Amino acid sequence: MKVLNLRCAHDHRFEGWFASDADFLSQGERGLVTCPLCDDKTIERLPSAPRLNVSTQRGDPGVPPGAAEIAHARAQGRWLRAVRDVLNRTEDVGDRFPEEARRIHYGETQERGIRGRASAEDANALREEGIEVVAVAVPESLKGPVQ
Repeated sequence: MKVLNLRCAHDHRFEGWFASDADFLSQGERGLVTCPLCDDKTIERLPSAPRLNVSTQRGDPGVPPGAAEIAHARAQGRWLRAVRDVLNRTEDVGDRFPEEARRIHYGETQERGIRGRASAEDANALREEGIEVVAVAVPESLKGPVQ
């Protein structure tokens, strides 16, 4: 099993596990390798090197090597957990979102968390009626089970 460091066109970095380099190339050509954050299919392999345990000199106030990448990966992880939490706590009403949001707002149906699709015009109209709407881009990869 090969663990590859990958990056999408939006500079989201992630790992991919493949049986071989040829398997990575084959899956990429078939559009099966996508960014877990934005679903982008423009993926490039980043150079990787073996990990070396090299300590900095004592008293060196500089930022440890790789600290920015670690912070970035942690932020991506928090974002993924937050989106997954939203998916788990809301009902997907699909294209009926504007109508269902209005029904809830005006007390015509049970109050609950919903998610779905709305055009920019529909979302603005809902906001003008005093209905809170938050746009969240959810990659297709998060809508199903994550390996």
